[in-house]
Amino acid sequence: MRIAMVSEHASPLAAISGEDAGGQNVHVAELAMALAARGHEVAVYTRRTDEERPDTVPMGPGVRVEHVRAGPAAPIGKDELPRYMPEFAQRLRAAWRIHRPDVVHAHFWMSGFASLRAANALDLPVLETFHALGTVKRRHQGSEDTSPVERVPTERAVASRCDMVVATSTEERRELGEWGIPTERVAVVPCGVDTGRFTPEGPRAASGDRPRLLSLGRLVRRKGVDTVIRALAEVPEAELVIAGGADREHLWTQPEAVRLRMVAERMGVEDRVRFLGCVDREEVPALLRSADVAVNMPWYEPFGISTVEAMACGVPVVASRVGGHVDTVVHGETGLLVPSRSPKRLGRAVRWLLSDETTRTGFADAAAERARERYSWAEVARRTEECYLHVTGTAAGASVPAPRAVSGTPVGTTARGGEE
Repeated sequence: MRIAMVSEHASPLAAISGEDAGGQNVHVAELAMALAARGHEVAVYTRRTDEERPDTVPMGPGVRVEHVRAGPAAPIGKDELPRYMPEFAQRLRAAWRIHRPDVVHAHFWMSGFASLRAANALDLPVLETFHALGTVKRRHQGSEDTSPVERVPTERAVASRCDMVVATSTEERRELGEWGIPTERVAVVPCGVDTGRFTPEGPRAASGDRPRLLSLGRLVRRKGVDTVIRALAEVPEAELVIAGGADREHLWTQPEAVRLRMVAERMGVEDRVRFLGCVDREEVPALLRSADVAVNMPWYEPFGISTVEAMACGVPVVASRVGGHVDTVVHGETGLLVPSRSPKRLGRAVRWLLSDETTRTGFADAAAERARERYSWAEVARRTEECYLHVTGTAAGASVPAPRAVSGTPVGTTARGGEE
């Protein structure tokens, strides 16, 4: 099968330490490679951000990256990208007339808009993975949500007009159902983890005598790292290691890092909190293995890849009962789920878990097994392939809805884009 993936701002070639790079870059890269390993031909279309790069870059056996000219060939934040999506769509259509794919899989809402515009005249099936929904972001961030006003109506249009939405959690499917999207047009396929690198066996980062809690992820307010710091007051014997944000040299120029350090000082726990800054991806498994408990407390979470990475490394997790965590963490079996923004509840859960080594060991073993069985990229690719077969009519008994155009949506009318 010839698969066209569209990821307008998140190139699989990008280093994930960039301001506008992260989980989607990794997701697209790993999924493309895993699908190619199943015998498919995958082309990933992303916006050109460098004049010197070739139009086509081989990424691995069966996978190539196509750089699409739309707007200036320079890095541009997502806030500036919507105005270039009509041009992006036009160039996609031209490329697909020459190299026609069997199926199109768009990632993020702007990619969905461009893909549907490009595919309409070519009668190509389009699947959409949002990675995050604007309605959920607005609900939890309120006035701090920087998404453009057209994001939500465009997402609704994409969801209603694509052939299938590939959601990353059952919570996302429920949200889409409230929009009126029929459940039979929404498949839940989780994000994946490299179960060859993220394993219980392997080197561990150096640690001290205190029990170690680890918070791993971006340093943005919605990740709830301040909740973890406040909870540390309830666990006086433990240390907290915070990994994420800018590199160590520039970490304290980042406002959220400064805010979190002030929270630690106000709570009187600054001597037990360590900020590592950005950690190289190659060092993450060893860092995870050094933790006694991984703690992730976002206000909302479309999936929560760092939680699954910890599970794959055999680390018990305490996570907020939101979004993808509800699917990935089996409460009382692989870890614990607690309400978000509840430092005292979190502190009690962590304190109890640290006091019971037998339970921690049981959680760790069950977490690693669950990650291997459900979240390997091979398994995620297999389930994604089933979605492709369904919309192309290849699967037995498949019912293929007619592709529908996206028109009259407001993308391209403003320079402002979403954070995620």
